[in-house]
Amino acid sequence: MSKLYQPIRTAAVLGAGVMGIQIAAHLANAGLTVYLLELPSKSGRKNDLVEGAFKKALRRSPPMFYSKKMAQRVSLGNYDEHWDRLAEVDWVIEAVVENLEIKRDLLARLEKTVKANAIVSTNTSGLSIGAIAANCHPKFRKRFLGTHFFNPPRYLKLLELIPTAETDPEIVARMAKFGRMVLGKGVVIAKDTPNFIANRIGVFTSFLALKSFTEDDYTIEEIDTLTGTLIGRPKSATFRTADVVGLDTLLYVAENLYPAVPKDEEKGMFLVPDLFKKLVETGSLGAKAGQGFYKKVDGEIRSLNPETFGYDSPKPMKLGNLDKLKKLSLGDRLRYLYDDKGRAGKFFRRLMLQTLAYSANRVPEIADEPQMIDLAMKWGFGWDIGPFQMWDELGFERVFEALNKNHFTIPDWLEQMVSLGYNRFYGENHTVYSPIKMTYKKLELHDDEIHLADYRTDEKTLWHNSEMALLDLGDGIALCDLRSKANTLSAKVIEGFGAMLDFIENHDEILGLVIGNDAHNFCVGLNLGEVGRMVELENLNPFSHHHGGVKKLLDQVQAFVQRIHYFHKPIVAAVHGRALGGGCELAIACPHIVADAETYIGLVEMAVGLIPAGGGLMRWARWIGKTAHGETPADLMPLLKKVFQTVGTATVSGSAHEGIELGFLPANTKIVMNGDRRLYVAKQEVLCLHKLGYVPPAKDPIPVLGKPARTVLEHMVYTMKEGGYASDYDQMLAHRIAYVLTGGELTEMAWVDDEYLLKLEGENFMPLIDEPKTKERIVHMLKTKKPLRN
Repeated sequence: MSKLYQPIRTAAVLGAGVMGIQIAAHLANAGLTVYLLELPSKSGRKNDLVEGAFKKALRRSPPMFYSKKMAQRVSLGNYDEHWDRLAEVDWVIEAVVENLEIKRDLLARLEKTVKANAIVSTNTSGLSIGAIAANCHPKFRKRFLGTHFFNPPRYLKLLELIPTAETDPEIVARMAKFGRMVLGKGVVIAKDTPNFIANRIGVFTSFLALKSFTEDDYTIEEIDTLTGTLIGRPKSATFRTADVVGLDTLLYVAENLYPAVPKDEEKGMFLVPDLFKKLVETGSLGAKAGQGFYKKVDGEIRSLNPETFGYDSPKPMKLGNLDKLKKLSLGDRLRYLYDDKGRAGKFFRRLMLQTLAYSANRVPEIADEPQMIDLAMKWGFGWDIGPFQMWDELGFERVFEALNKNHFTIPDWLEQMVSLGYNRFYGENHTVYSPIKMTYKKLELHDDEIHLADYRTDEKTLWHNSEMALLDLGDGIALCDLRSKANTLSAKVIEGFGAMLDFIENHDEILGLVIGNDAHNFCVGLNLGEVGRMVELENLNPFSHHHGGVKKLLDQVQAFVQRIHYFHKPIVAAVHGRALGGGCELAIACPHIVADAETYIGLVEMAVGLIPAGGGLMRWARWIGKTAHGETPADLMPLLKKVFQTVGTATVSGSAHEGIELGFLPANTKIVMNGDRRLYVAKQEVLCLHKLGYVPPAKDPIPVLGKPARTVLEHMVYTMKEGGYASDYDQMLAHRIAYVLTGGELTEMAWVDDEYLLKLEGENFMPLIDEPKTKERIVHMLKTKKPLRN
């Protein structure tokens, strides 16, 4: 069997520190059997150390496991009693303390234990991979490499693979494939240089911003504004990120990096300012210590005063009017800031020129290709675009001229590129400049990914309105692409679904449909602002039917979700991110679902003073009937109580796996670890369903339990209210949910159809839109993005 296709089913992680435990957890998320080993405890049971660390890690937020059940895939042990387990595993990851001699001693012991074809890797961010294995046998070194996971491994996509000169290329290819397909990672091959790719650039940019605070007149808030979402980076920006990472960790990295890069033209950037050292010395280590650059005081986020080392309330920023930039595209925002004549522009130009020059000078030192640096920064640090993509956006030639004018070091490969007449890093038709080839080469794309930018063209657009489009994915498969604000179900989208399904019905060449997109979220439900405005206008108009507009929207929603569910051609939802409220109802209307592992799905209408009315409760009632192991009230009641609690508390799954456990997603949901593959997998699912001879779901009757069951559910709410877990208004809303789920006025168990329950949903939804407390909840949610419990 080729090494590329040998499966990896068991793994061991050595070291139960912060990273070791989280790597073990993510391997368990991916379905592996995992052994997590640590030093034996010096007192008590030898497993006390590893068990204590694991128990503490289970309380982490956000959680490291997709589901609590997955923790059972991790077996805990120690080096004295359980070392023999390492003889059977396919992959061993050493993740112990950053000490070369300790790592070497551990490898020497490992070499005598692991099987002949086991892969061994180290998770280090600062030590040389080659140096760690230098004393091992050449045969062992062939299957040894660096696997640098980013913290937290579940949520950060980057996996840097660092082979040595002796690592077998087939092992590298096998690990790259496994990392991408099974662990869901964005894999970058890095060179064995200090801090590899992402941390080398990332630490440089962090200290670049830090110098502006210690040496210039920019405040912490101003710097975080100019290094956050405004320029396509995470909202934690510079100083919040430093607090989360830990100032002691950053200090350690910088102090180790400075002597390790003697030829780095900007190595002075890694000389840590005294302010930074003093913060660490006094225990102001960031989030874990409750204070670093920021501190929460009486509910207010305050920032460090470098003179007093106290924390001050934020002062007004002197950056000009940046609010107007929020509606611009990222490229336009970057160009505006670069051209700005004020303090914002001055800071941004310097930040860009230093970052871009530094990145260019790291080729070929840390990576042979500029694209590798861009991918590493996007996947490891959450940048929307990498430094060389930013350079293209700002204008290649003017940045190059500015670097020359300001006497930055220009690497030979870049001078050569300019002399050849090239003026972009990324060319047309998915090409990127290669310094090795001295011309453009095809981007490294995977044929099992679908990127919608390639399909949003006139020739591939089959149908559209202003907020959604039907795209041709090829092979007879179309895709419904939502483009409304925040991917909400706006009036235009709700109306559009009917027209789009008409179009598909009338075109035999369309074999099936994927509903999915590449925005941050699948769909976050109704456009609440739009509904609120509609209600206000109808209240002002004495001639309008009482909320006829909202009633019409609701009827349209119920109509299109039913059409989707029973459509004669296969429809697959490709779900990711948040699928909330109406977005959840849209997803579960699809008979088949492909879900990104990071899918957060739930019916959250209670949080805005409403109840589900787009088929959500009806589908829950159907799920209860299908899932129960019998048809008597005693069989159905436990599931009914579970569903009622889930909807009544507006519970949202913490992952796609938890979505299945809760019942939102069907048991046969295809879960994809690598989100870049989700749309491709969904397309294949539609094709497969078509080729098998697709038959839509049967319209079987739905069992409901009537008034006796409703009384039980209402008592559950009463208990919650008396315990202080629900308000009077929550109780009223929950009673309406119970009324629908149990079949309304029915006095005993009965079998009903979809339309019966949909009618009950609508009748219990409509009165709520005029309730003052519902309006309060909607306004609060729109303003704060947080629920109000009134």
